[in-house]
Amino acid sequence: MPMPDVSARSIAELTSLNDRSVVVTGGGRGLGRAIAARLAEAGARVLVGDVDAELAKAAATELADRYGADVVGIEMDVTDSDSVRGSADFAVERWDRLDAWVNNAGVFPSVPIAEMDDATWDKVFAVNARGVLAGTREASRVMSAGGHGGVIVNICSTAGFQGSAPGLAAYVGSKHAVRGITRQSAMELAPHGIRVLGVAPSYVPTEGNQLAAAGVPVQEDSVPLMMTSPIGRIGTPDDIARVVFFCVSDLSMFMTGSTLLADGGTTA
Repeated sequence: MPMPDVSARSIAELTSLNDRSVVVTGGGRGLGRAIAARLAEAGARVLVGDVDAELAKAAATELADRYGADVVGIEMDVTDSDSVRGSADFAVERWDRLDAWVNNAGVFPSVPIAEMDDATWDKVFAVNARGVLAGTREASRVMSAGGHGGVIVNICSTAGFQGSAPGLAAYVGSKHAVRGITRQSAMELAPHGIRVLGVAPSYVPTEGNQLAAAGVPVQEDSVPLMMTSPIGRIGTPDDIARVVFFCVSDLSMFMTGSTLLADGGTTA
């Protein structure tokens, strides 16, 4: 299934997500909520999935009211294959199709390598890497069955390109895995008309990473790297959401397999 040539379409047509259905994992707050907001604003019907069902439903209600969009929130645990599969099927049952899937859910505990236990390592990879695989698998399943293709966007990190702050070995490893999954799945899914892209943010303050950082000592030499950038500020959730919107929209039709840095120029 070749990707269509959209050269004759107007900018308005290329940026519209009307009649498209999208799933955003980890969408109850932070980056996921910002991503869901931009997609809903562009006309998409959005399923907000989150392991915290109340967060998902609250986000969906707020976005539906703000944009007059069809947004629904459900409990989704990306480490549970049945939960991910059920979310994909729910989207198809509700909207008859699934056009895009954003693998955003992630965790980032800070544990030095010398103190890293197997359980912590496995938990990080279960969410950050296997969760991406599960989302990609289930999204591609229903997109292929629908015969219309689609796009999958994986939220990576600048940690998928280089080392990060001390204590983040599991996180860095998992995000390198996400880049690999992105490239490999793009190759395998292209014949089905499915594009796969990654977006790699640098440090962006969200409720999740601020909670994770609470009470964790931060080495002084890591602060300038995390809190500055060549463009003079750190990112916001919406800075990342706009890049994801580009990937989901037809503006990026000729792209697959790439991971886009959204880092203010901080990655060497």
